[in-house]
Amino acid sequence: MQTATYQQRRGQIETYFDRTANDAWARLTSDAPVSRIRATVRAGRDRMRATLLSWLPDDLRGCRLLDAGCGTGALAVEAARRGADVVAIDVATSLIELARERTPRDLGAGSIDFRVGDMLDPALGRFDHVVAMDSLIHYRAEDCVGAVSALAVRTGRSIVFTYAPRTPALAAMHAVGRLFPRSERAPSIQPVAEAAMQRLLKQAPALGGWHAGRTLRIASGFYTSQANEVRAP
Repeated sequence: MQTATYQQRRGQIETYFDRTANDAWARLTSDAPVSRIRATVRAGRDRMRATLLSWLPDDLRGCRLLDAGCGTGALAVEAARRGADVVAIDVATSLIELARERTPRDLGAGSIDFRVGDMLDPALGRFDHVVAMDSLIHYRAEDCVGAVSALAVRTGRSIVFTYAPRTPALAAMHAVGRLFPRSERAPSIQPVAEAAMQRLLKQAPALGGWHAGRTLRIASGFYTSQANEVRAP
């Protein structure tokens, strides 16, 4: 069940990426020159994407994978090239349009079905694996775990996701971010301590029997994110 806070934040994220950050995000996720600050974010995201992909099987033929919050589709393309049938979904129409434009014609044995909508929509069906890269970092810890729980009900093998770890450096970056005009700000990231996240995951009824997997923090300049894996019973 989606909470009111989840729905409110989802609406804010959709508005931000469709109306405010469309051009900036398109540039960040391309090979175009960017500022030194954004270059650190790009490098961090590249490392995170590679990490999450490394936690999936090399051979994904016959697997159905959900790229939850797919953005411009880079991870979906790599998963499809391993043979996965990928459902790549994002709330932002502009990002999905860009992802479709950038997707190469030859994906090998895999496929990608790009959709605009909510990653938690039960109509998306069941999956072998779910990847949620930096798509839950704007939600409260309870809503983040609630989203993982909702996905677990329809996932057969593993869920890998990221959240914003609570660190002094990240807190300082948020303080700097508050100096920008409100119209230019992204929806605030919701940092959570690693111990608190693991406790919430362990206490979630829908994750009973699921196993805690790998976790890794990636920090690159203005990018800090914690990768986390949970595996099905």
